[in-house]
Amino acid sequence: MRNTPLPPLADGLRFAFGTLTVLPVPLTRWDRGAARAGMLCAPLAGLVVGLASAALGLLLLLLGAGALLAAVATAAVPAVLTRGLHLDGLADTADGLGSGRPAAEALGIMKRSDIGPFGVITLILVLFAQVAVLAQAYGTSWAHGALAAVVSATAARLALTLAARAGVPAARPEGLGAAVAGTVPVRDAVLVAGGVTVAAAAAGALLGPYDLVRAALAVVLACACAELLLRHCLRRFGGVTGDVFGALAETAATAALVVLSLGR
Repeated sequence: MRNTPLPPLADGLRFAFGTLTVLPVPLTRWDRGAARAGMLCAPLAGLVVGLASAALGLLLLLLGAGALLAAVATAAVPAVLTRGLHLDGLADTADGLGSGRPAAEALGIMKRSDIGPFGVITLILVLFAQVAVLAQAYGTSWAHGALAAVVSATAARLALTLAARAGVPAARPEGLGAAVAGTVPVRDAVLVAGGVTVAAAAAGALLGPYDLVRAALAVVLACACAELLLRHCLRRFGGVTGDVFGALAETAATAALVVLSLGR
């Protein structure tokens, strides 16, 4: 795939925030060039979501709330700022994969508005895991809770950048999946991943050498888990959809949190 010049950074930021958050950012372009820049900017959208999550959690701690309530609020912010689309995508993807049906039928199941048993169970387990880890982090210190919120949200959107790389097809000809699939050159995706990993390590270093390693590993292993899910979805569905992107984001966020909880 030949590299094409990036559109203005502003278009990429508008695309990232306009499609990945509910923040009032108007989309000025909806084409492959803007999609490419937007998916490269996706971790920045994750950073903003993570900072907002951490801010609410820290505010509750300051007001005297316990670590558990702060963790619930922190986990709720990404859902609110995405209108629950990533969680909905996770549930739909779980239903599609769990159905065991051929690709076309599984994609049809994913398009339905209801959530099946696989989706419900997956949502419960993922949200419980996220809250449990965040509560542990806030119980350690406010700084560890904030680090977990920011790193997990950023890693979640980095997984979308990597999933939008060249060579990954769309499962349907319409929707967000079709708009962004295959738009990001592999080299650019790897460079962004490296930058996010270094930034996470630098943030962790503020809390100590062990947190430096944990934060970097959280990003790397979060992307690895998302990649495993992506490959499974490619085998089952023949490509990616908007629901698959949502599932990848939630998978990466949860994996990052789990890694950050280890060794404390």
